Amino acid sequence: MSFKLSPSKLNLFLECPRCFWLANVKNIKRPSGAFPSLPSGMDRILKDHFDRFMLKGTMPPELNNLIGYSLFSDEEKLAVWRNNRKGIQFEDPETGVLLRGAVDNILVKGNKVVVLDYKTRGYPLKEDTHVHYILQMDLYNFLLRKNGYETEDYTYLLFYHPQKVNKKGDVVFNTDLIKIKTNPARGEKVFRDAIKVLQEEEAPEPCEGCAYCKWRHE
Repeated sequence: MSFKLSPSKLNLFLECPRCFWLANVKNIKRPSGAFPSLPSGMDRILKDHFDRFMLKGTMPPELNNLIGYSLFSDEEKLAVWRNNRKGIQFEDPETGVLLRGAVDNILVKGNKVVVLDYKTRGYPLKEDTHVHYILQMDLYNFLLRKNGYETEDYTYLLFYHPQKVNKKGDVVFNTDLIKIKTNPARGEKVFRDAIKVLQEEEAPEPCEGCAYCKWRHE
């Protein structure tokens, strides 16, 4: 099999195995709407912002509360890991299925690395906002370990949301740094379970509660 999987594709697998199978095996994808450009623009300028501090060997003000950390300084490797077409990769030796994930940034603490991911929102965080990103962070840690890196059992999510417009007309963003526990083994299990579904000759049964399966059936 020559399938290429990513955290977003595996999120689809958890949401609906049938939609996942159709999208990857038959190339029948869910209808998609317009994708907002603001998150992509924020992602680009945030990477530039953090890289300026990395080149100086210092930490940005958003991370002043983190003691004992530094920014990952291998620019060439980080450029590959950030690339959506490359990213951090692992190929399952038995099936040839490729898993890849593009990180935003990496922190270093001693001899271990910690994923740092930027998130842009329109509103302040809710108590469960971070839950939507646990699988993504599990998979990033799984990929790093498969590539020979030691990781901590947590990652950081750095959320930005607009707070106000100042007198000059500049939009001021609020930041929230959230530490979440990660489990690479849990991410690997989702990856392995998804491979099993891809090996099936027929699509799984429609997923109860999936609006797309219901729409397709009707």
